[in-house]
Amino acid sequence: MIAKTFSSAISGIDAYIVQVEVDIARGLPAFSTVGLPEGAVRESKDRVKSAIKNSGFEFPSHRITVNLAPADIKKEGSAFDLPIAIGILAATDLIASSVLSSYLILGELSLNGEIKPIRGTLPTALAVKDKGFKGLIVPEVNALEASVVEGIEIIPARTLGEVIEFLKGFPSIGPLLPDQNRPFFLSQDYPYDFNEVKGQEQVKRALEIAAAGGHNIIMVGPPGSGKTMLAQRLPSILPDLTFEEALETSKIYSVIGLMPADQALITSRPFRSPHHTVSDAGLIGGGQIPRPGEVSLSHNGVLFLDELPEFKKNVLEVLRQPLEDGRVTISRAITSLTYPARFMMVAAMNPCPCGFLSDPQRECHCTYPQIQRYKSWLITMRSVMFSMILRFSIGWRSGQRE
Repeated sequence: MIAKTFSSAISGIDAYIVQVEVDIARGLPAFSTVGLPEGAVRESKDRVKSAIKNSGFEFPSHRITVNLAPADIKKEGSAFDLPIAIGILAATDLIASSVLSSYLILGELSLNGEIKPIRGTLPTALAVKDKGFKGLIVPEVNALEASVVEGIEIIPARTLGEVIEFLKGFPSIGPLLPDQNRPFFLSQDYPYDFNEVKGQEQVKRALEIAAAGGHNIIMVGPPGSGKTMLAQRLPSILPDLTFEEALETSKIYSVIGLMPADQALITSRPFRSPHHTVSDAGLIGGGQIPRPGEVSLSHNGVLFLDELPEFKKNVLEVLRQPLEDGRVTISRAITSLTYPARFMMVAAMNPCPCGFLSDPQRECHCTYPQIQRYKSWLITMRSVMFSMILRFSIGWRSGQRE
């Protein structure tokens, strides 16, 4: 017998519907998955078998074939465990196939039947609403994240047994009501506040101008002059996120698995500060299975590059496209993905190789040619990256302009 359930997969930061078709036929016991499954999907057969048995249900001793359609797109992740298990039980007439067409199902199964959290719940909830499904069955941990999408039922589930009871019409779980659990998404919560900065009036004024116009900025000054401290507090004076911006930013964090468990949306502007040893793929995004990079994680926020001269030049060169276009396109042999990347770049560097050129308390030991080469590097990077830049030097105490 053949049964069909619906699940989803992620492409970029958007979700698309995947049909999970299960066929149980006579023959020697076997379990095969087709439809370009990657490692975690192929391994689901062992998790599904153990979860069904340990939940008190009978696993069929026949030939089981699972097809993930569309079959020409590679599927990755563990979110197909639950829909595959439901499809197998529906193919054995334990669940009516008619009810499965109304819900999209996501979840990773543990061996005892518990449902573990997954990535990409928010994009999936948006796809569920667009495609006209009645609701979405997700792990309980991810339910709050999905509840920001109105117009669909969000069914939080803890175990495989709860999902089966719900689909059979004997629910021990019910829909999560968005109007009661939806977060106050316009609230802002920053760990650092710009009001905490004392002194440095000219520097603070420069940062306010840069924040108001969305300009990229380089801060040049000796160690301890407050460059990092000021950069960390810059997001607190940026305009509040709109709901659309919060939704778009949250989709990126949901796809990469960085959404806080107790938070449905990213409500404050991101601040990302990658280490200077970051690779170009880590900064821009990519990998064998493409993932968003630091420029996308700082979307609608601030990307801070501390010790700018320490970054590899080829890494900085790849920032050209996101700075100009506000997006990153990653091309592979079989697909091309685009991630949003509109951010304010803030960079910090020393005035010379040793860092103490303008320090009134410590002496600079750099030679004049070393300082000139250092500044020429800065001019080169300025022409490469910063089409709009407010450049100034931070004094040790007074914050005087360079």
